[in-house]
Order: sequence, then structure tokens, then C-alpha cells
Amino acid sequence: MLSDSSKDHSFLVSFLYYFGVLTIAGDTDDLQSILKVPNLVIKGLYVDRICKMFLPMPDDRDNGKAAAYKVWSKGDIKPLCRFVEEKYFKVFHNRDYRWTNELTVKTAFLTLLYNDLLYIMDSEPSIDRRHADLTMIIRPDKRHGKLFDVLIEFKFVTLKDTKMSGEQARDLTEQELCELLSIAEKLNDGEKQVSEYGRQLEAKYENLRLQKFVVVTLGFERICFRKI
Repeated sequence: MLSDSSKDHSFLVSFLYYFGVLTIAGDTDDLQSILKVPNLVIKGLYVDRICKMFLPMPDDRDNGKAAAYKVWSKGDIKPLCRFVEEKYFKVFHNRDYRWTNELTVKTAFLTLLYNDLLYIMDSEPSIDRRHADLTMIIRPDKRHGKLFDVLIEFKFVTLKDTKMSGEQARDLTEQELCELLSIAEKLNDGEKQVSEYGRQLEAKYENLRLQKFVVVTLGFERICFRKI
């Protein structure tokens, strides 16, 4: 249905609403309906659908999930960053830069990290009137396991910001990438935010085993990260 060009947006929205995949959350000032995903179960279906769209091969999805598993089991985000860099970014094209921001990158990571059986997943949760990009808090009935709670802040830097081409960006070593001025600034800003968000989370929840990360993306070419 998504690929059927004969169906307009109104039809698709009505269809999704009728089957409970969207629900009405209110009205805008000009009385346009505001729709939202009704619950975490349905959100999981959306995440799974997006993952299959971008990673149609089952082996790729399995490898991505294995890389995500290392984030919450080992506190190691490097394999996941490399996977997104090597697999997800190959899907995007130069024309997609027009629409790209931190949300695009976060969505890519979320499709692999999403696990509502083990975690309370929250994207842009309010913490003391501030917002964190992605938090994963272990469910109370799963806290006996050897897993980590996770907090990630995402940042995005365009190739234009660094005055580099995609080929130049791909040729950088990891150290050279993280030392670029625009990348380093984003890493430092993200570290301050993650440290503050982390303190707020630890005040809100008891006995967190919190792993904190800043992830900075340079276009659709490279990813730099810092564990706090």
C-alpha cells in the first residue's frame, strides 16, 4: 500500500487510524487533527517496518541487532556506529541531505536499539524540563539481568560545515575525524548535555547502571562517538 501511487495521504492516514495504528491527539490552532502513535506496541511495528525498508536483507538486520546488543550488554557503541556507517548510510543519497538532521540519525540507531521487552524506550523524554535524545531504562522486572541502562545524545554536522567532500570525509582516520573543529564542538556540547541528563535520570530512578554516549555524524559518511 505504501508503494501504491494511487493512494493519497488522506487515504493512508484514514486507513492507519481505522486500524488503530494512529490515534487522534488533539487539534492544531487551525483545527487540523494531530495524530500520534498510540502505544509502544504500535511504535515497535513502525520501527520494525523502517528497519526492513532500509535493511531488506535478513543477515544485515541480524548483524545490526547483534551490534546493538553490545551497547546494552557491554557498554560498547563502536560496533553499532560502524554498522550504521557501513550499511545504513549506503542507502541514503546526496539529495537526502536536504531533509537530514539529528532525527534522521537517531531513527537509524533506534530501529536497531529498540527493545520494548527489556527496556522502557523513550525518545526525546522530558527530564527536568530538558530533553534527552534517547533513553533506555531497564524494565523493573528485568533488572536482575546483567544489562546497562543507556542514554545517547545525537548530533549532526553537514559536509558543508567542514568544507569537505564525501570522499575526503571517508579518507579521515577516526582520530582526524574527532579532531575536526565542528565535530569536537558537537562532542563537547553533547558531553555537557549527557552529563546533566544522566544526573537527572539517576535522581529519578534508583540503581541505574547508566552508560552515556554522544554520537556525532558527519553527513552520511562518518560517525564519531564519545563514551562519557
